[in-house]
Amino acid sequence: MSYDVIVIGSGPGGYVAAIRASQLGLKVAVVEKENLGGICLNWGCIPTKSLLKSAQAYEYAKHAADYGVSIEGEVKPDFPKMVERSRGVAEGMSKGIQFLLKKNKVDVVNGFGKLIAKGTVEVAAEDGSKQELTAKHIILATGARSKVLPNLPQDGEKIIGYRKAMTLEKQPESMLVVGSGAIGSEFANFYHSIGTKVTLVEFLPTVVPNEDVEVSKQLERSFKKSKMKVLTKSEVLSVDTSGDGCKVLVKTKKGEEVHEVDVVLSAVGVTPNIEGIGLEDLGVELENGKIKVDEYYRTNIEGVYAIGDIVHGPALAHVASAEGIVCVEKIAGLKVDPVDYGNIPGCTYTSPEVSSVGLTEQQAKDAGYEVKVGKFPYSASGKASAAGQKEGFVKLVFDAKYGELLGAHMIGGNVTEMIAELVLAKKLEATGHELIKAIHPHPTMSEAVMEAAAAAYGEVIHL
Repeated sequence: MSYDVIVIGSGPGGYVAAIRASQLGLKVAVVEKENLGGICLNWGCIPTKSLLKSAQAYEYAKHAADYGVSIEGEVKPDFPKMVERSRGVAEGMSKGIQFLLKKNKVDVVNGFGKLIAKGTVEVAAEDGSKQELTAKHIILATGARSKVLPNLPQDGEKIIGYRKAMTLEKQPESMLVVGSGAIGSEFANFYHSIGTKVTLVEFLPTVVPNEDVEVSKQLERSFKKSKMKVLTKSEVLSVDTSGDGCKVLVKTKKGEEVHEVDVVLSAVGVTPNIEGIGLEDLGVELENGKIKVDEYYRTNIEGVYAIGDIVHGPALAHVASAEGIVCVEKIAGLKVDPVDYGNIPGCTYTSPEVSSVGLTEQQAKDAGYEVKVGKFPYSASGKASAAGQKEGFVKLVFDAKYGELLGAHMIGGNVTEMIAELVLAKKLEATGHELIKAIHPHPTMSEAVMEAAAAAYGEVIHL
């Protein structure tokens, strides 16, 4: 079969690119070896949020009396039911992608896609049969998988990755999580919330180390307040799985410690899926383990493009989607601006939630800016008090000279829903005073954005 565009991989980069290409009048096929929607829909973003929602429902039930609700009998988590619900949500979303691709007349070809010549993809099906597809434009969107470290070899039982963490048969009594980025922190939060004794180990000085240091410190305080054990500036040296559980040797600030746990979850990042897809055969250039592309995702081989976790940039679903759209719009001949990597929001769905965009306060200072910083605590927010979510704050960083918003850093209830306002403000080059003068509804969590801007300029009312 011949197409205008073939996309290998149907994650949030691949399926979005395919649908947009079809909308632009191109004949499109998607090659997928597993489930439509990729890791995000099936094993990442969506099912993890489902698990975290179950944990939140359990937390609400445990503390129902704080809200004036009486529950008779013991409130207990039903771990298998939580997993079942999570899988059901993921399957529903995957079917939704199937519908969208069909609606947009995108052909779905099941199997493992590999570049075998310029403009040609070989698809190997599970039954061993092979077929060749041709296209002028081939987009690689093969995503990434859990990174495996030499001292943390994943066996799928005692040392696991995020996929297994979503489908364990029974809830472990104890767990050690290695890595406190978004994946590690979210799983640590989930399992800890439902009663697993969790130890979170982070090599760097703070948890969620990519965030503003004040946000990181607040999340660590929240975790420790909930009785989670958090070890920063610590390193897992080895794991002994010869017994019933795991004996984990951890080098900490105080010295070496042995932690005995049922399961170790390795959440130390992801590895791009670039093996076996024909890159070497065509001479596609790599750079530091990822595919090298230009600002429109063209590789050094004409007609071959790459997007998402296999290229340099944040390994985030919404980034892959944006890259896919820019890529195919350029292919279709539209005038298109490159993705602005300085305005990418990041979200961590712990309790409290974390979200951010742009420069941290330290990054702004290191870049030579004179800054104005405004903070507004959730403890002063009427809506946060009413919701019983008084932990957290909104922090905004402005350029003192021109009033430009340089960065926004939030921790607290609903902040993953609030960050989009700051992404838009930053894109439209809004100033601090424009944020102050934009009337925010009361009572809402989002008022904290206006109040933080006002705090930066000495105009805050409710503090």
